[in-house]
Amino acid sequence: MASPERKVLVLGCGAMAYELLRVVESNHLEAVEVTCLPASYHNRPSLIPQAVEDRIIEARGRYDEIFVAYGDCGTGGMLDTVLERHGVERLAGAHCYEFLAGASLFEHLHESEPTTFYLTDFLVRNFDHLVWKGLGLDRWPQLLSDYFGNYTRVVYLAQTDDPALTARAEDAASRLGLGFERILVGYGEMEPAIVAAATS
Repeated sequence: MASPERKVLVLGCGAMAYELLRVVESNHLEAVEVTCLPASYHNRPSLIPQAVEDRIIEARGRYDEIFVAYGDCGTGGMLDTVLERHGVERLAGAHCYEFLAGASLFEHLHESEPTTFYLTDFLVRNFDHLVWKGLGLDRWPQLLSDYFGNYTRVVYLAQTDDPALTARAEDAASRLGLGFERILVGYGEMEPAIVAAATS
């Protein structure tokens, strides 16, 4: 358990906000504060490094430790450049699918079927807004083959064992015309990384 004197800031992605809060709560990390950047930044990954740096600078002097709960997330190494400049660590991996599934499992999934579209609990809950309407498929259904014609399956990397979410994920795969597989991964490598950052 983190000591009351050692304050830790976990700076994460809005798409992982619920999961980060659950990790902190379930591990009784009372000295950890979670703050998140908008999930919409994933549509423009170039915004992530500067936004993270701004938050790090703003937080300096108020916390004993800052940990960034992002993968590279499409920044092409730009996020790592920022973090190296400030001596801040982040979650290992290229993106949330990798650190949620775990590096070994994700590598196996990717190598066995690279034409996989991944979903998380957040993406299942927000599928209509982010994917169906976000890509304009509600207005131009003919674009479905342009976007997803090269995919063969959906893999739902589930954080929770929720039958309702599983049904929604399966429905999403059906709407995309893809096969479906669900793997209950929980919080994967994210949980031990957050706990280690908070208690080391």
